[in-house]
Amino acid sequence: MTLQKRGYLTVLLLLIFSTVLAQDKYTLSGTISDDSSNETLIGASIYIKELQKGTTTNEYGFYSISLPAGTYTVQISYVSFGTREETVVLNSNIRKNVKLTSENKELEEVVISNNVKRAEIRKPEMSVNKLTVQEIKKMPVVMGEVDVLKSILTLPGVTNAGEGASGFNVRGGAADQNLILLDEATIFNSSHLFGFFSVFNADAIKDLKLYKGGIPARYGGRLSSVLDIYQKEGNSKDFHMTGGIGLISSRLLAEGPIVKDKASFLVGGRASYAHLFMKAAGEDNSAYFYDLNTKLSYKLGQNDNLYLSGYFGRDLLDISDSFNNIYGNTVLNLRWNHLFSEKLFSNASMIYSDYYYGLKLNFIGLDWDSGIKNYNFKYDLKHYLSDKLKLNYGLNAIYYDFNPGTINPSDATSDINPEQLEKKHAFEPALYIDAEQQLSEAITVSYGVRYSMFYRLGSQNVNLYTNNQAVTFNNDLKIYEEATPIGTKHYGSGDVISDFNNFEPRVGIAYKLNDDQSVKASYNRMAQYLHLITNTSSPTPLDVWAPSDNYLKPQTLDQYAVGYFRNFKDDTYTLETEVFYKKIKNKLDYIDGANLIANDAIEQVVLPGRARSYGLEVLFRKNTGKLTGWVSYTLSRAEQQTEGRTAEETGINNGNWYRSGYDKTHNLSITGNYELSSKWAFGAIFALQSGQAVTYPNGYYQYGDITIPSFGGRNEDRNPAYHHLDISATYTPKPEKKQGWQGEWVFSIYNLYNRMNAASITFRQNQDTGNNEAVRLSIFGIIPSVTYNFKF
Repeated sequence: MTLQKRGYLTVLLLLIFSTVLAQDKYTLSGTISDDSSNETLIGASIYIKELQKGTTTNEYGFYSISLPAGTYTVQISYVSFGTREETVVLNSNIRKNVKLTSENKELEEVVISNNVKRAEIRKPEMSVNKLTVQEIKKMPVVMGEVDVLKSILTLPGVTNAGEGASGFNVRGGAADQNLILLDEATIFNSSHLFGFFSVFNADAIKDLKLYKGGIPARYGGRLSSVLDIYQKEGNSKDFHMTGGIGLISSRLLAEGPIVKDKASFLVGGRASYAHLFMKAAGEDNSAYFYDLNTKLSYKLGQNDNLYLSGYFGRDLLDISDSFNNIYGNTVLNLRWNHLFSEKLFSNASMIYSDYYYGLKLNFIGLDWDSGIKNYNFKYDLKHYLSDKLKLNYGLNAIYYDFNPGTINPSDATSDINPEQLEKKHAFEPALYIDAEQQLSEAITVSYGVRYSMFYRLGSQNVNLYTNNQAVTFNNDLKIYEEATPIGTKHYGSGDVISDFNNFEPRVGIAYKLNDDQSVKASYNRMAQYLHLITNTSSPTPLDVWAPSDNYLKPQTLDQYAVGYFRNFKDDTYTLETEVFYKKIKNKLDYIDGANLIANDAIEQVVLPGRARSYGLEVLFRKNTGKLTGWVSYTLSRAEQQTEGRTAEETGINNGNWYRSGYDKTHNLSITGNYELSSKWAFGAIFALQSGQAVTYPNGYYQYGDITIPSFGGRNEDRNPAYHHLDISATYTPKPEKKQGWQGEWVFSIYNLYNRMNAASITFRQNQDTGNNEAVRLSIFGIIPSVTYNFKF
């Protein structure tokens, strides 16, 4: 470890233990849950009125706060659940579990009042957005299917690669730079039907949080963002079912107690069935998906909880029985929560994650399988040392299996020879420690470090190249070409082919100007050891993940952000503004004409470059009244550069900076909800963003009878601006009914004014006139839909 790294750790430890723990303090701790289901609430607020300080519950609904002896008024609140106020006499450590009700009514010795969303002023946490499932379900969506991923596109700094595209981009980062977690398990492909739907069933989701910067040290392995999603635990009081019937898909979820107030289950499924109508109409092609969410929760005792959760999803595409495609995720997670004391909470997780891609090309007799698996062990501890100092620390170890491709003949008559692209293996352990400390009434800081390691393992035959360069430069033609290996080196099973380590510091600070406004700043360094090999801005099912090695170096990021946060008029309005700057090293770039499919030597077509992005984000919310919603706007720039390795080399795009494929200068989203009455509610989303950066031909020349286009610099042009307006209306026939069968109708129109947004623009020569022409491909026009939702 270098002197600089040791120095940072020394400062970190001094800061942690510089807080003097006052004597005669006692701890108030417990869990906050939903009274109707015993479902724990993530991020519920616990506020001590007399001291004007508080805390929030963790990912499992647990809280802890240390206070001097005394009598206090404690306010417990959660968005859409109201605020509960109680008097607590603290003269010893107290375990107080609190149940909140979503009904606005008075309980015995308890005051219930409205609770609204507000900007967090004191905490140094920034570049973080949270959406409740209630908010997501009010949004109009394509084809009537509630979509978690589409909802985060309404937040500042988040864009997509176009209509119907899978994945999302955060602050100018690539889609593979997002860490997507479902109950702590990694999801490698987050979309169904090539981006039309997400893999997340909103009925099974409890909470989601998007980190765009200031990312806590417990997260690692990706550069741009962390989307952390938790499934519901299941109702341990009563049996309930929830579902919906739509035009092309339906869903059903069941939850209930196994042992009342102690053990519960949740199981939910979705499936699309539009392909059945296509078959009935004589259409040979079909595409559909199905998925399954499960969870078992068991309360072992007052201090221990056990959870077993899983997800399984598949997409199937069939084109005239000559092309069959199956892909999807499988995840399984066993977790154990243990409370060592009222101040020390732990969580241990054993996680399995698998992304599979299968392809059958019956017309040539070929079967193709590929995928990535990981086996992950996590152990996290949250230590509430005092009311002014909290620690998070733990370890994480991931083992990866990569299958770039297995080729087999589909039947005995096929001419295809079996082939296995060499499988790859890697191990990624990490240690971390995070602290949140209140230095004064006005200043709160967070600081921490993650130390990550990565070991590229055998067995594998590794290509050797002259001067260790897998890509050569043809000085006569001024182009990059694939190098020819001069030999191979064999590494046996478990041998270390290459290894890396990175020191990833994180720091944030919040300065409270007054009770309603603050300024914040953050810095974080991240390292990413996995690379998504793709030639598109949006991930596709065929994309292949590859580990870092001697030729594909890990990507590293440094991000800086400064923000101003304010609440107006008793929290009726909130304003969050941030500016950010990101720089990335070892961003992969592809040489012209790169072949990425079934390439067993991917290092021959990639070069390391760098990237940068910077911008301004604004989020303005209206939290109360019949009309609620938010406006988000982002002004940003995202660029890449790959310079020549020598003075003779031209680099990519002549070594100049160029706009990345996910650069969107302007991104505006307006989301509104209006409650006309207890029976009728309306919603609308307007989205407007700059068109995708692309490279158009800037001329052409004639070679005999062939017209050959010529191109300028990379991504000098843009597709037309992307925009659409979606609206919805929700009708609840019997809103006063709280028991038994409850139903609602959701009517929505996607793309109300039928904007034909360009998914792509291609250029061709008209066969009749001989003139060159541009052809726009659009996926969605106006789409009306109706869905019936129910629960009982």
